[in-house]
Amino acid sequence: MDAPLLIADVPWLLYRSFHGLPKSIEGTDGRPANALLGTVNALLAAVEAKRPRAVVACFGAEDAHYRKQLYPPYHAHREPMPADLAHQWQRAPALLASFGFTVADAGELEADDAMGAHARAESRAGGRALLLTADRDLYQAVEDRVAVLDMSKRGVFELGVQEVVERYGVEPALVPDFIALRGDPSDGLPGAPGIGAKTAAELLRAHGTLEALLGVAARQCEEAGFGELRRRTAETLHEHDKLLRTFKRVATLMEIDVRRPDDAPTDFASGAAASRELGMRRLAERLEGLATA
Repeated sequence: MDAPLLIADVPWLLYRSFHGLPKSIEGTDGRPANALLGTVNALLAAVEAKRPRAVVACFGAEDAHYRKQLYPPYHAHREPMPADLAHQWQRAPALLASFGFTVADAGELEADDAMGAHARAESRAGGRALLLTADRDLYQAVEDRVAVLDMSKRGVFELGVQEVVERYGVEPALVPDFIALRGDPSDGLPGAPGIGAKTAAELLRAHGTLEALLGVAARQCEEAGFGELRRRTAETLHEHDKLLRTFKRVATLMEIDVRRPDDAPTDFASGAAASRELGMRRLAERLEGLATA
């Protein structure tokens, strides 16, 4: 099987590492370097496990402006980025580029959008893509040539179409519809009142898409509430029609034109030099060993 393209959710890796590793891990500037160290270690583990043809390290805005315009409460509950994390965030692109990774910044959009775009480009070119993320919004990008890479203490797993269906009860293409109905607390999307994951999946399996479901609900409400949906469900969906359509737009990955990266083996020697310069001595020593292996 051809080597896959590894596409990494760097904001998630940085946040996870910042909150999961001791702040006592410091760089040459005396400030925490835990987020950088954890991010690099996670990427190295993925590289070792999957031997990708290249790595794309995706960045983006904390909150895409157009999503905030669509729904102002989007991400509103999140705390501002800690200063020590922001300091490392600024250094991450250059550090990751030193390994020969392609750094893809979505600009005013989010890292998720860049990840989905690179996955589509790789699949269309006949390649295979692995998405390194814990963000289930990316399940919508899964298809025959695209999987989510799940790395945990249990091992390394690829989550494909079947696994998405098992977890959500719907095909990957319907994940934005599912999120709109069920909601997504991590993004501040409440979903439809009274509709949980099980009901959302059942409704979508029965009616195909959010738009089709809302059409059924509208017709039923116009016909005195009699129809295939429970009356309360039809009324709820019809009452929140516009908002649910907005939630789907918020949850849907944006199309971005991206260039498919050339094959690029990980440059351990260059990564070692950059890591040593930032004060991550043990990481540098490990990378130097890999460079000469």
